[in-house]
Amino acid sequence: MERNRKYISYLFGMAILLIVSSCGGDKGGGGELLGSQNRPKWNSNLSPYGMVYIGSGTLHIGQSDQDIFNSYTQRPRAITIPGFFMDDTEITNNEYRQFVDWVRDSIAHTFLEHYYEDEDGNEILDWEYEIDWNDELLDDLYVDGENTLSGKKQVNKNLLKYEYRWIDWQKAAHSKDAQISDLLNKEALHIYPDTLVWIRDFAYSYNEPMTRNYFWHPAYDDYPVVGVTWKQAKAFCYWRTQLWNSGKPDQPSSEDFRLPTETEWEYAARGGHDYAPYPWGAYYLRNEKGCLLANFKPGRGNYPEDGGMYTVDAYKYFPNDYGLYNMSGNVAEWTETAYDEGAYNIVHDLSPDLKYDAKDDDPAAWKRKVIRGGSWKDVAYYLQTGTRHWEYQDTAKSYIGFRCALTYLGRSIKDKY
Repeated sequence: MERNRKYISYLFGMAILLIVSSCGGDKGGGGELLGSQNRPKWNSNLSPYGMVYIGSGTLHIGQSDQDIFNSYTQRPRAITIPGFFMDDTEITNNEYRQFVDWVRDSIAHTFLEHYYEDEDGNEILDWEYEIDWNDELLDDLYVDGENTLSGKKQVNKNLLKYEYRWIDWQKAAHSKDAQISDLLNKEALHIYPDTLVWIRDFAYSYNEPMTRNYFWHPAYDDYPVVGVTWKQAKAFCYWRTQLWNSGKPDQPSSEDFRLPTETEWEYAARGGHDYAPYPWGAYYLRNEKGCLLANFKPGRGNYPEDGGMYTVDAYKYFPNDYGLYNMSGNVAEWTETAYDEGAYNIVHDLSPDLKYDAKDDDPAAWKRKVIRGGSWKDVAYYLQTGTRHWEYQDTAKSYIGFRCALTYLGRSIKDKY
């Protein structure tokens, strides 16, 4: 009798468990496969300020004109690019200064111990506090006025360091059991632009006024930032992603801001005109009125003939048909892509890109990154949409800047079917 009573109790308990399980698992779906419920909504119509959308498509990469150097580094290929956003101009001095100011302010908040404690007991920097820049606790943030030319306090640029992070996706692809801690890379680096490039890049040339004023003076606020290494550009993209996500706390995170790949850059530069040698689509550097269409080095060095002695405002000259300004000239631009002479022979035809995470002790040739577009000090050959060139990732120049890209999530906006 006792055994039967225990058996009946067991059956009753299992029946209750089955009822509870079936009710909880169905979530009112009537037994249908409806997918996970209460998923966050995604706004597919996002449009980041200052960026334009470039729809997916196919293009033929390669040299747009005669390969005068016989370098064979731009072999023709047909490739396909998914849709993405791109900044309509190069990142300007004032936009990059927002990054510098954010790093400066975060250090000031740290010195002033502006923290609050979250629910888990972690100390979080509190940005709601006003910063008293005269507080003696901030003295270490400045260079002593006696050691400056003007005698005024100036922020110690060597303190302006920012840690950015990235995932080694190639390592992840070849190591199925790798944990996030095995793939995560971190690097803290100085983020203030190297203003001395204006002197270093040109021997026996008076460019000290550009060194003193280019990144600081409001006359140059809307000019492209220069003196920024490839890594500093990457750090800016990482910071911009955090800034973007912090402004939309109730939405799912978008893709990260990043540098464009070199094929994305070429696709965007052509403005929808396949085989176009220049962003404006023509084979010539002047319009029908004889006006030069970009900021470069005309002739044998008539720098001001095109309207710019050095760089110019990022919105000068006409945009291409995608609405992108200065894809040729003004400043050359960093891309995400590692440079290799034979890259076009080995990369895939679907969103091609060649990546290599160069280490400090790697050979110099492994640290080359692709730059595109030519600059204010380059001859016309480097302005062509198909011309490939490179610079070392840890090198800053007075003629190299960058712009950001952002991968579009979902079906391309302009797909027809």
